[in-house]
Amino acid sequence: MHIGCPKEIKPQEFRVGLTPNAAREAIAHGHKVTVETMAGAGAGFPDQDYVDAGAAVVDTAAEIFATADMIVKVKEPQPGERKMLREGQLLFTYLHLAPDPEQTKDLIASGCTAIAYETVTDAAGGLPLLAPMSEVAGRLAPQVGAWTLQKANGGRGVLMGGVPGVGPSRVVVIGGGVVGTHAARIAAGMGADVTVLDRSLPRLRYLDDVFGGQFKTSYASAGNTAELAEQADLIVGAVLIPGAEAPKLISRAQLSTLKPGAALVDVAIDQGGCFETSRATTHQDPIYDVDGIMHYCVANMPGAVARTSTIALGNATMPFMLALADKGWRQACEDDEHLLNGLNVHAGELTYYAVGKALGMDVISPALALKK
Repeated sequence: MHIGCPKEIKPQEFRVGLTPNAAREAIAHGHKVTVETMAGAGAGFPDQDYVDAGAAVVDTAAEIFATADMIVKVKEPQPGERKMLREGQLLFTYLHLAPDPEQTKDLIASGCTAIAYETVTDAAGGLPLLAPMSEVAGRLAPQVGAWTLQKANGGRGVLMGGVPGVGPSRVVVIGGGVVGTHAARIAAGMGADVTVLDRSLPRLRYLDDVFGGQFKTSYASAGNTAELAEQADLIVGAVLIPGAEAPKLISRAQLSTLKPGAALVDVAIDQGGCFETSRATTHQDPIYDVDGIMHYCVANMPGAVARTSTIALGNATMPFMLALADKGWRQACEDDEHLLNGLNVHAGELTYYAVGKALGMDVISPALALKK
């Protein structure tokens, strides 16, 4: 199979979909790999690294989209990229379709087969291709939250860990999954007073057993969430419903009950955001003010630490990429129901129920799509 990796063109996105190591592995499996020039530069991988791995380097993304059987990326294809997708081509990347009707329609119109990293599952019920970026984003959330809280950035002017004689910041993390757990660990490590909210009692018990003493836990009822939010200096939104639009956990009306200058970091912004006032921002212009509350809603947070993120993502995606290339997408998905769960679009049809529900669009089952 011919595997192509274009340079990411989303603003301030420095990651790359294919590491030189992944290219070397694919070539060892008998596949051809083509990479757009400078695709890996933002993550610290010069073109020569790909050449040394045996890949071809070309000048434009158009050359890759025109010839590759499988396109491997990081972020969802941008409008210009979607125009270059063709019928029968395989796209393997993050998609986050639920809040993005235009991208969904374009992918359907292209006739391509699109497998989304974020809906591939594993035997434990996890999301193995989302997990590494969730880990990165979770660990970044307190870091960027602390920066947002600085007075020069519009925040309350409080230090996460406080100092002797002055108490620490209060941090509330809504969601006790991968993002929330990593966010809580880092915030607690910075000396903050941290509470994690979740609706799963087994998950709360696990967090208490493993991290008891580092941070507190609480059940995420509407009342508890509102009460803790009022006391918080920093709120991290870390709730995910796989493939679906994120639930809105803090309303516009609730902003008036928060501390002036409090910070909201919305890690769920790729799925539409979990605060009613969230809108996607970029690393170049990351924060904005609504009613005196500072919002950090960068849609590609892991892109800020592109090398770490690229290597972590490549470690997770490589086995699936090789399966798709070695077997073809149909056989690979027939052999692995968890990979089949990643199928979002095929041959002009939407194949992921949660996206169809969010967008009000018709859906066919992935099993039926395999037969088309």
